[in-house]
Amino acid sequence: MTWFLPRALWLLAAMAAGAFIGWLIGALLDAPALAGALGAAVALVLAMALEALRSHRLMFWLRAGTQGSAPRDTGFWGELGYRIERALRGRDVQLEAERNKLAQFLSAIEASPNGVLLLDGNDQIEWCNSVAAEHFGLDPVRDLRQRVTNLVRSPAFVAHLQSRAYDEAVQVQSPSGRSKLSVLVRPYGDGLRLVLTQDITERERADAMRRDFVANVSHEIRTPLTVLSGFVETLTELQLSEAERHRALHLMAQQTTRMHALVADLLTLAQLEGSPRPALDQWLGAAALLHRVHADALALSAGRHTLHLVGGEDAEIAGNEHEMLSAVGNLVSNAIRYTPDGGHVTLRWSWRDTGGADISVVDSGVGIERQHLARLTERFYRVDSSRSRDTGGTGLGLAIVKHVAQRHGGEITVDSEVGRGSTFRLTLPAARVRRVAPANIDSAGALHAA
Repeated sequence: MTWFLPRALWLLAAMAAGAFIGWLIGALLDAPALAGALGAAVALVLAMALEALRSHRLMFWLRAGTQGSAPRDTGFWGELGYRIERALRGRDVQLEAERNKLAQFLSAIEASPNGVLLLDGNDQIEWCNSVAAEHFGLDPVRDLRQRVTNLVRSPAFVAHLQSRAYDEAVQVQSPSGRSKLSVLVRPYGDGLRLVLTQDITERERADAMRRDFVANVSHEIRTPLTVLSGFVETLTELQLSEAERHRALHLMAQQTTRMHALVADLLTLAQLEGSPRPALDQWLGAAALLHRVHADALALSAGRHTLHLVGGEDAEIAGNEHEMLSAVGNLVSNAIRYTPDGGHVTLRWSWRDTGGADISVVDSGVGIERQHLARLTERFYRVDSSRSRDTGGTGLGLAIVKHVAQRHGGEITVDSEVGRGSTFRLTLPAARVRRVAPANIDSAGALHAA
């Protein structure tokens, strides 16, 4: 009521002033009392009209949406307009701060690698981020306020959403069919639900590869162990001739060598995966490396193939010598194993226009069908398992080559045609190779600067 007293005093003062002015005029007309009363009435009407004008200006400002400043009047209406304006401006500032917080929160959800979908009590989409839209094949703008079950037709998802039992996530196939999703639903608020999605395609693939790897290792080790166990039992319980005993020992030695090679390759892979990348300041001569591989290839071929070595005299590689020997050696030994007698194998160094280089192994062997090329570097993947075992391969050689290439910032590519041979190409980036003065290699494999 603090506003009432000043306004009452203001009206009384106006009436008193009107009455006084009316009384002065009435004294001249010999009717001072009547003139005083009329003066007071007129003053009251004028004061109320002024008040009405001020209130009208304030109401007009309010009806106009409070654009601009409130009317700068004095007294009650000026104070009221000022306080209303200050309250509204404070509310606008608070609303803007809340909008910014909401925008930041939504931006954080948008940046999440997982999908986020907000549903109301009728399963209608309130909001979704771009990841959820991609997972479910939705449009974040067009599909708002649409029932999600009308847009996502996966039976597993619809059944899970309608079951109201959200203790565990459900796995569904994406609408495109190219990925597998883990969907978790969490209720919140008054009948609202939060749907979280995660692409688990790579995780599922990795788990499958891990299971296959364990199964393959178990199978690869069990086979020679079974052979060894059988021969040990035979040698223990049966009297064999010298020739039979010699054959049994020879086969046992073969299986032992096979297991040794398998364990060595497994250890190599484990070392490659667990060690840091080779440094960029440790340079080794490409010519010496290629000549060592070439010498090993001559021993493995034993004159059954024509072997060529081309290029590399003017190059150095920044990398791990043991890893590079293992990678290039695996490529060359594979080429020799799968090239019939009388065929040819070429080991070639070539510079690329981009500054990098290729180490290529070209053979005239049996070739590989196109559908196998993409999977050749998978562990234990075999184009023909019986032929791989006949040639003594472990099924890990190309996986080792791929890891070495990646650790050196490169890649391995394969071109092949059945009946016409294959080309395995290990590409190294420009940061890993450099040109140097040509070098000569003597018969012992020693490097000499030209």
